[in-house]
Amino acid sequence: MKRGKKWISFLLAAGMAFSSAVTASAAGITFGTSTESGDIIILHTNDVHCGIEDGLGYAGVSAYAREMEARYGQNRVTLVDAGDSIQGGPIGTLTEGEYPVAIMNQVGYDIFTPGNHEFDYRIPRLLELTEELDAAVVSSNFIRLSDGQPVFQPYEIVDYGDVQIAYVGITTPEAFTKSTPAYFQDDNGNYLYSFCEDESGQALYENVQKSVDAARLEGADFVVAVAHLGTEEASAPWRSTDVIANTSGIDVVIDGHSHTMIDGQEIANKDGDAVLLNQTGTKLQSIGKIVIDPDTGDISASLVTDYSEKEPATQSYIDSINTEFAVILNQVVAKTDVALTTVDPETGVRLIRSRETNLGDLCADAYRWALDADVGLINGGGIRADIPAGDITYGQIISVHPFNNQATSVRATGQQLLDALEMGARDIPNESGGFLHVSGLTYDIDTAIPSSVEIDTMGNFVRVAGEYRVKNVMVGGEPIDLDKSYVVASHDYMLLNGGDGMVMFSGDEVVKDRVMPDNEVLIRYIRDGLNGAVGKEYDQPLGQGRITIGENIAAENGASSSAAGGKYTVAAGDSLWRIAARQLGDGSRWAEIYELNRDEISDPSSISIGQELVLPAA
Repeated sequence: MKRGKKWISFLLAAGMAFSSAVTASAAGITFGTSTESGDIIILHTNDVHCGIEDGLGYAGVSAYAREMEARYGQNRVTLVDAGDSIQGGPIGTLTEGEYPVAIMNQVGYDIFTPGNHEFDYRIPRLLELTEELDAAVVSSNFIRLSDGQPVFQPYEIVDYGDVQIAYVGITTPEAFTKSTPAYFQDDNGNYLYSFCEDESGQALYENVQKSVDAARLEGADFVVAVAHLGTEEASAPWRSTDVIANTSGIDVVIDGHSHTMIDGQEIANKDGDAVLLNQTGTKLQSIGKIVIDPDTGDISASLVTDYSEKEPATQSYIDSINTEFAVILNQVVAKTDVALTTVDPETGVRLIRSRETNLGDLCADAYRWALDADVGLINGGGIRADIPAGDITYGQIISVHPFNNQATSVRATGQQLLDALEMGARDIPNESGGFLHVSGLTYDIDTAIPSSVEIDTMGNFVRVAGEYRVKNVMVGGEPIDLDKSYVVASHDYMLLNGGDGMVMFSGDEVVKDRVMPDNEVLIRYIRDGLNGAVGKEYDQPLGQGRITIGENIAAENGASSSAAGGKYTVAAGDSLWRIAARQLGDGSRWAEIYELNRDEISDPSSISIGQELVLPAA
């Protein structure tokens, strides 16, 4: 495929630009000489999220691509990305996607399908970036409603001389709620775009089938779907597996969105034929490799995980960008005495989208503090990176909150709060980017109760049709009053723009309107609210006990308790912070309970069910 690239200098000095002409010689590779068969090699990545040096790194991708070109011939290798590449880290946030695009050009991508997070810089910006990108941008189902035409070309056919391969792009309809819904609307809230979404998935399947059939009629011998759909249950009926099962004529699906590593899984299509599914995880954990033998029609799919080479020109280009940003990103803005996490520290499994963590608590506290609100909320999908113990840099803060959402507060009813918690809990125990971390509030999720949340075709909340699985909601230590008005702090993505389908806040009175970006909220809270350091109140990786998840929780938590100033019997899911929040109206008063019960409590982070504690006066 093509390797001549146009360069984007941005903030770099002119002398730091690199030309593609030096790439081959710097790597010690001679192009145009094939030492292997006439196979076609398709290399692919997905969900890089600005992780330019994570995993195998972009310099590793570049080196491997050039190795394949040397082995099979330059025009037999195609490099593909399945979306969510230009957002998710400081390099994307501070340049609104420009530097990630420049690096992708340096590496030499040929085909690109936008993921949901490509829309985070708004559609006009996305169109600018795709003009700069030297790859063919494909998405069959991202449609303008004004004329019914796709915004990008639905597919790209690549002619390899002896065979033609069509690359059909598919972008998840979840982009509406997993980016920002308002970005797809006019000022009156009318949608201007469609992703071929409906409750059955049929509209998406028909759109994809139409593009596959058109590509076949145009002469494509093979069809490769470059999809940002994922395989998570919550993404049904728009998963890659759903599309495969309801279409025919696709040979391979290169997938993204769910951050899973899928190594050539065979999925039966509508006709019962096997389709290969490949996905590389996230942040360059692996390089996907598809091998097509045009003579036999044989196709194989695999993941490359143990490659260590780095292409020198690409690495130098990345180093120059890192140098440009080093001063601002390495600036120390605060410190933490404890590791702040999004994952289970023992297993490494991501928790931030399905249960409480100390970083989720901290971020929710930051919003409540910064906006002087009754309640702070933050979606798990808005917290993207851990912070280890020690100095905290500006770059780390941006990695936690890379979206540049704006801190906002509204006046909402207790009923709206309850509906938001229920919407966030609907996929538990599975992950959801809309899972809500809270401050000034505690709640339980009873997983024995199936979710009855109803959503529209755009993924927006409609109503709760049955029993709420969210129980025992306490605001400021008091049971939630569904008719009472509370000041709720979060960001504009959720409160104003209906992000994650949280449209229940639409039209609420705005108390503070977009006062500062999300990363500044976190910096100010640690610097000013916590006197510059995150301390032992956040030392439990699984949080302070604000959210309890389990079966039949309402019955389990029926422990006896009396008014503040009396005694309390510890129940399942309790912590000192949670008891203080429920009984005293302020979780930070946990230390007072500890002081009164030192004879009973040897470790404040470890209390036992049935233990009777003395409470301080309210």
